[in-house]
Parts: sequence; C-alpha cells; structure tokens
Amino acid sequence: MTNNALGNGSQSNETESFEKSDDESDVNVLDTILVHIGEFGRYQMFNYVLLCIPMVFNAFQSISYVFTTSPVIYRCNVPQCDSATSQYWEPWVNFTIPPKGSSLDSCNRYIFEEAIEKYTSIPSSEFCIAQNFNTSRLEKCGKDFKFRDEEYTVSNEFGFFCSEEWKLNMAGTINNVGQFIGIPLGGLLADRYGRKTILALAGFLSSIMGIIRSFSVNYYMFLSFELLDMVVGSTLFPTAFLLAIELVGPKRRVAAATIITIFYSLGEALLGVLAQQFQNWRVLLRVLYVPAAVQIFFLFLLPESVRWLLSQRREDQAISILRRAARINKRKLSNSSLEQLVNLNNSKLEEAKESTYPIRKAFKMFSWRITNCSFCWFTHTLVALGLSLNSVNLGGNKYNNFMLNGLVQVPGLILPLFIMNSLGRRTSLCGSMLVCALCMGATILFGKYGYATELILFLIGKFAITCSFQVLYFFTSEIFPTNVRNSLLSLCSMIGRIGSMIAPQTPLLANYYEYAPQILFAGFALVSGCLTLLFPETSNKCLPTTMDEASNLNRKTGGKSEQGDDI
Repeated sequence: MTNNALGNGSQSNETESFEKSDDESDVNVLDTILVHIGEFGRYQMFNYVLLCIPMVFNAFQSISYVFTTSPVIYRCNVPQCDSATSQYWEPWVNFTIPPKGSSLDSCNRYIFEEAIEKYTSIPSSEFCIAQNFNTSRLEKCGKDFKFRDEEYTVSNEFGFFCSEEWKLNMAGTINNVGQFIGIPLGGLLADRYGRKTILALAGFLSSIMGIIRSFSVNYYMFLSFELLDMVVGSTLFPTAFLLAIELVGPKRRVAAATIITIFYSLGEALLGVLAQQFQNWRVLLRVLYVPAAVQIFFLFLLPESVRWLLSQRREDQAISILRRAARINKRKLSNSSLEQLVNLNNSKLEEAKESTYPIRKAFKMFSWRITNCSFCWFTHTLVALGLSLNSVNLGGNKYNNFMLNGLVQVPGLILPLFIMNSLGRRTSLCGSMLVCALCMGATILFGKYGYATELILFLIGKFAITCSFQVLYFFTSEIFPTNVRNSLLSLCSMIGRIGSMIAPQTPLLANYYEYAPQILFAGFALVSGCLTLLFPETSNKCLPTTMDEASNLNRKTGGKSEQGDDI
C-alpha cells in the first residue's frame, strides 16, 4: 500500500476549494476538506492498519466452526482384527468394512460369522480372514471407532458419530443465528454510541466468548458461547468497514473498501493455515481468540467517524479530528473552511427537520430500496457461504482447499477497483452476479468431465460472487443517509444471514439431484442480479447526509428522475 497507489488527494489551493458560490447547496464540504487535507494520507493509512485487525479476527470468528465442528474421517472398530495399534487403513479392511467413495463406510461393517463365539472379541490373525465375514450383510458399528487423521474436533470430544453428526451442522446454524441477532444490534448501538466504541467493545467481548468456549465441558455450553460470540462479534465487519470509508475522500472510497475487505479474505486463508497446524479444536480456539483481546485498545488508538460526529451535532470533536488529520498529513486547514462545514451541517440538519435517529422515516421513504437490498444480501450470503462450505468437499486436502477458497477472493475484491467507477455500481453488481449464475449453471453441463473442470467453475463462481459482494457492501453504504447508514447496512446484512443459515443445508439437496445446489445458487443469482438494476446509481456522488439527499440519488444532474421516487 503506497501513497502513489492510493493518492494523497487534490493539490488545489484551499481558497479555490472553498471560496465557491453560496448557491452550491449540493457541495459536500466535508468531502472537499478531505480532498484538501489528503484523501488517503498518512493519518488514514495508520488507521487502516488498525482497522485491518478486526477484519482478520472477524473472519476467524464467523467461520472457525468449519474446523472446530468438522466431521472427522473414521471407520468401525472390527473386534476380530483391530488392536490398540491398528490404523484406519489396514489390509483386512477390504473384507471387513464396505467402501464409500474414496474412503470407508463410517457407520457399518460386514457381519462376522465365525461360529466360535469366544473368539469374536479377540483380535487374531486366525479369525481375521475374509472367509469369516459375510460381505453381503451389514451391521451397525458400536461406539468404538478408528480415525484416519490426528484431527480432534467437537465430534471426537463429545462423541458425535453416525446418527448424531447433525449436531455438528447445528453449530453453523447457531453461529449464523448469532450474526442475525448481533449485526443489527451492533448497527443500532454504533449509530447511537459511535463506531469506535462499539468496535472496541465488541472485539474484546468476542475474544472472551471464544476463550470461554474453548473450555466447554459439554455440547450445550459450546453452542451457547458460539451464539454469544457472534452476537457481540458479528458487528466487527460492518462497523470497521464504515469507519474505513467514512474518513476518506470520494475518489478513494473504492480503494479504501477494497483494502479493508481483502484482509477478511486473508483472514479466511490464514484460518486454513492455523487449522492445519493446530488440529485440536480447543487449542485452535485459543490461538484464534487470545490475540483478539488487543482490540480493547481501539478505544484509545482509533478516532471516531467524523461523519457520525457531525450527524450527532458533536462538531467540536469532528473539527479536532480533522485538524489532527491535516497536521499528520502535513496540510493546512483554515478556520473558515471548518466554520463552513459546521454551518452547512447545522443547516442541513435543521432544514431536514430530522431527529438524530430517524429510523422510522427511513423505512417509509426507502421501503423498496431496503427490500431489494435485503434480498440481494440474502442471495449473496446463500451463494458465497454455500461455496465456502463446499470448498472442503472438493477432494484433496481440505485445509488447502479452504486456503484456496480464501485466496481466490482477493482478485475478486480487487476487480471492483477497476469497474465500479468506470461501469458504475449497478452494472458492476449485476454483471458479476450473472457471471456467478452462469458458472453455477455450467457446472450442470460440464461438471461431469472431471474434478479439474468442476474446480475451475467453482473458483470462477467464487471469484464472481466475491466481486459482487464487495460492490454490494460498498453500494449499500452509499444509498442510505449518514444517521441511519450503519443501522440499515446492518439490517440488510442481518436479513442476509437467513441465507447463511440455509447454506449449510444446501448439500442435502444433492440427495435428490446431484447438481440441485448449483441450480439453487444460479437461480437466486440470476433473479437478484436483474433486480439490482432498479437501484439508484451512486458513482461519483457524495455520501448522502440527510433523507432528502439519499432520496435524490436517483436524480440526474439536471434534476430528472431516473427510476422513480422510491427506488
């Protein structure tokens, strides 16, 4: 990350920047100030380094259950053949355990028919022969198993095998229920009490919940703290994201959003690395969560959002932050420009006659926009998480697959840098969703040609949905006014969590038709992709402060409506 790449903002003279006509009511003075003091100078870069930390930890929190509750590979214990030193693969498994794909049946074994009953529980080469096992008849395992790998998860810890494996999937559902509760709750608190405060407290409390979870003595304690972890920690991503983009200038928002989000994907890839190194679920949780406690220091290290402070009429604090930013970026900032900012901010808030938290009015004015946005979020979480969860089932090393799943998102996050401003937000969002739908549909036709073909289509689909998700996150933060932006972004994200609750169940559709999950993903991506064309375009427009400004996003420069009053 360099100043050359991200830019330091306009070099124009300050007098020229601010001594404009009084008739320019549409000018956003804060954006003008940010351009002058440096759209992404040293001050912003320092804060971004700090904001990358919760993004990485949020990746750990939101999807660590993939490894902590992962089903392990096991087979039945065969009393007549197995001993204390037996391995998963032994020469005699060919006639004692039925095959299942590239592994062995986990819950059934061939019946032993040797007549000498006293030897049926004594391992002996004399009785461990093919003739003593009836390969046409099966029996259920007992409670003794042999494991292929050294991995030790909740499955081993609490004995969830065969008919009880559904309890492992429940952790993913509980995790997303926690996000369903926590994301809007965190958004409400962040809009009321500040982005920085909620970010620091949520990160610290999440760390505590994860550490306690690593000491779980039973399954229900584990689930309880999985839920509480996400209730307090799920707000990290949206809050850090908004903090990241609210202090940069208009031309650097796309870069700012991309940089901060890339660290979430890198966090996923790092999770795969750590899970491979620490294959005991208790140790893994402690490795992931103990360092997260440092987030409490954000209370002292991070500045509050200037836009949020202005929306709360706390102009003195906002000015103090802008002065500090200008000083660190080695720019001069005149008192007249700050006075103009305060006066215009007060004027806007007074003219709008809005409360500092007009959520009810927002629902009335933007009902269609919120509905369409929520459906779009639902589609993205369903498809994106569905592909992530399936990445460990592609074959080969599941840790490498998961790392690949994380890394392939990085170019998907970078692409919007080149298309969001040139093509516009709507076209970028629609186009990338349609590419994902096409890849999922192509799997039905070409997936039968082998693992390599299926993997390529999977990666392209994951790349495309990652690209559109990045555009969506950015787009959602631009179509709502400042004093409800965090709340409505969190609301759309919360409804999206319904999709992530469903995603872990989509593999069950393959029991009815092999490519049923892909059909589901393609259908939702196609429909939602077309509906995104009904959003207002926000490219090269100021972030709206008031309800009226947000409503007028759909108007052209000349004042003509593009879509209608509500869209």
